[in-house]
Amino acid sequence: MKHLSIFSGFVLLLACSALYGQETEVNTDEFFLDLSGDPLQIVWLYPSEESNEIDFRDIRIKVGIKSGKEIRNVDMTLNGLPLSTDVRGFRKVYPGYKLYIEHNITLNEGGNILRLSVEDEDGNVAVSERKIIASTVGIVTELERRDFALLFATDVYAEWNDLVNPVNDAKTIGQELRDNYNFDVEILENPTQDQILIKIREYAQKSYMEYDQLFIFFAGHGLYDEFLGQGYIVCSNSKRKDEAKSSYISHSVLRNAIDNIPTRHTLLMMDVCFGGTFDPIIARSGSRGADDLYDEITTSEFIKRKMRFKTRKYITSGGKAYVPDGRPGMYSPFASKLLAGLRSYGGRDDVITLPELYNWLEKLNPEPRAGSFGTDEPGSDFIFVAQINDPEK
Repeated sequence: MKHLSIFSGFVLLLACSALYGQETEVNTDEFFLDLSGDPLQIVWLYPSEESNEIDFRDIRIKVGIKSGKEIRNVDMTLNGLPLSTDVRGFRKVYPGYKLYIEHNITLNEGGNILRLSVEDEDGNVAVSERKIIASTVGIVTELERRDFALLFATDVYAEWNDLVNPVNDAKTIGQELRDNYNFDVEILENPTQDQILIKIREYAQKSYMEYDQLFIFFAGHGLYDEFLGQGYIVCSNSKRKDEAKSSYISHSVLRNAIDNIPTRHTLLMMDVCFGGTFDPIIARSGSRGADDLYDEITTSEFIKRKMRFKTRKYITSGGKAYVPDGRPGMYSPFASKLLAGLRSYGGRDDVITLPELYNWLEKLNPEPRAGSFGTDEPGSDFIFVAQINDPEK
């Protein structure tokens, strides 16, 4: 504190004596002189500006209160209506502040006035306001985004050995996505080469909104041709003796076809042998044998952040290797871990990101592979937003 001259100090003491016992209203981020300790001060951390324009309605306010006295009362209103000051997590101890406030609120569309009033034990009062204009433009809501799932699963082959779990895996994953993540789900069982390509073309001709997502899943046989350096999806009608591989779907064709589907956010998963050769770098390598939510932002803001960039991601059940089908009547090891990850339902924020989902898969043997392809943008992600009703949340 700066040293005061005797005369100046005397004048200030007289002024303080005259105000004793009266309420002293303080404007935004300003404070009065309190010689007995730190002045009563409201510091807005979010929203920090006096006037704000945002394109979402759910926000988490953060306010620090400084004072040399004990805080006796805190009142907060939104558009003249009181907000609860007694909810769990409203008041927190935070270094540098007598009181630190974090509180989730939902704004009205259009103009909003957020007002905070703080009173200390001596009856001194500080008042501060924030003006917020909220627009629904850019809000990621259930009505403004759709999630699609297209699953191809083959148990029965014309010339290849039949499998026991792909169709059951796809049905169970599809049901989980439909029931608990609000995906529009379509499953093709034992599809031929033509049926797969026609269905992908059909999805390429759909119209999509900016935040729509498409999840594509393949389960069944896969093949790798060392001479051609190319991996393939084995279709139900693929021929064993087909040196030109004209009855298969090459990974290069699949990459280009999926990349051209006009969704901004696409995730491909393949639970097939040699699925990792979908990535040309893995295809050129030697065979490996059989091997951030921060609570500072709302879930809506977090989803929007994660979906800023165009997504072209893949996850496969293995690299350049055979992968197991699993025991009859069960799931493949990859599908089992995928279901376990989905059934975690994202924890407290109800959102599963790709890194979180991969954590459930990475310890499998053979080791799953993940990466990007086509027009993927750095920093992109694919998310699963749980829609379950959990009474404990």
